[in-house]
This record gives sequence, C-alpha cells and structure tokens, in this order.
Amino acid sequence: MSSRIELLNAGLLRSDGRRPYELRTLAINFAPQGTADGSVTYSHGLTQVRVSVLGPHEPKSGTRRETFHDRATLNVEVQLAPFGVGERRRRGRGDKRLLELAASIKSTFEPVVQTHLYPRSTIDIFVHVLQLDGGLLPACINASTLALAAAGIPLFDFVCAIGGGVHGTQPLLDLTTVEENDVPSVVVGVMPRTGRVTLVQMETRLHMDRFEEVFKVACDAGKVLWSEMRDALRERTGDLVDKLGAGPGMVVAKETEES
Repeated sequence: MSSRIELLNAGLLRSDGRRPYELRTLAINFAPQGTADGSVTYSHGLTQVRVSVLGPHEPKSGTRRETFHDRATLNVEVQLAPFGVGERRRRGRGDKRLLELAASIKSTFEPVVQTHLYPRSTIDIFVHVLQLDGGLLPACINASTLALAAAGIPLFDFVCAIGGGVHGTQPLLDLTTVEENDVPSVVVGVMPRTGRVTLVQMETRLHMDRFEEVFKVACDAGKVLWSEMRDALRERTGDLVDKLGAGPGMVVAKETEES
C-alpha cells in the first residue's frame, strides 16, 4: 500500500527533512536496569529500545538439555510495549513477528560473542521496544552490542546494523516506518574492524543492481555508527574508572603515598 506522503522531493529531501544518506539522531544511555549485568537505552530517531544482558550464568533446570558442553547458549527475548507502536494490539512472547526478531538477533550474535569462554552456561539478552518508527532490527542489534560490551561479555567485534532502501533509483539510508512500508528495503549488519558481514535481511524484492548500491552505503554507514557507539562506550568506561579512582580504597592509598 503506497503512502500519500512524498518520500523524496525534487530537492532530494525526505519527508522528515533528511538527505538520502543522512542518519537520524542517535542517543545512548547506559543507566543500570535492575539486576542486569549490562544495560542500555538506545534511541535512533523516534525508535527507542532498552536492552538488558544477564550472564553468563548457570542455565535453569528446565533448559539444561539445551546447553552445550563447549560453549555458552544465547537466549534472546523481545517484548514490544503496546504504547510504543501505532497498532494497539498486545503482542505476547509467542507472537510470530517477535519470535522472528529474536531469532535474527540470536543468529547475528552467535558468531560474534566468544561463547567458547563460557561452556555450559547461558547469556540472556532481553530486548524491550519502547517506541517504534522504523529501523527496529538495526536498533535492537546495535543496542545489544552495547549492552553485551557493558556486561563485560567478550566480543570478536562490534556489530553495527542499519537499514536501507531504494526510492525509484535513489538509495536511502535509515528508513522510517513510512519509508519501510513504501520502498523495498534491506538490513545490513557489519563488523567494522574486520569488514565481515554478519547479517543481511531482506523481506521485499530488490533489483540486484540497486541491492549493490544500498549494500555499499549501508556498510559505510555501519562504520559511522561504530564510531558513535565506540565513543559512547569509551565515555562510559572512563566514568567508571573515575568513580573507582574516587573510592575509599584509592583515598587510603593516596594518603599512604603522601605520608
């Protein structure tokens, strides 16, 4: 179903005022959530997700048969806040769309997380979608990367994901909901340091020539996201180091050195 909104005008400006390759505003908050070992609230434009990571820990009694003797098991669960989307239909844990989303996140991180370091254990990734305006899967993947790193889970590399599409012959990056509903799109997840691609997901038909164009600009956009995510994680680590340096143990050590 086509949208009545003009997606791209004669001046190559999109409906929200962005250029074709321009990304939306990114905000990252590492505020702790309950008993999670690592958590992050990730906002990309009007899309906002909260991811909490627990583990590695001993698997529950009912899931021990699903564990592996040589590596950890990733458990991903996705919940969608009913107030965060246009449709007021509550989606339970058994919803097909949410299960597919969780499976995509799991398959993306299985080759990235160093699970061989934690045999016979489980790492839980809980994703809570608070607000949705396009780019749901990329937001979940980027937030999961940051939450895993905040929890101290070793990764071979960051995973930076972004969505892209084609309007006519013009590639577009970082699609909103209106654009996703109106143009063929693809989601690409890259590992910036190694240049490997860990995710390519396409739910609509896209010509091979157009796919190559979108794929290239999406990989370049992944490096831009990597820079932003890396800087946010470094800032958070620096804050933790400063707080540890201001602790009572450090004060006693300084007094001992001075005396």
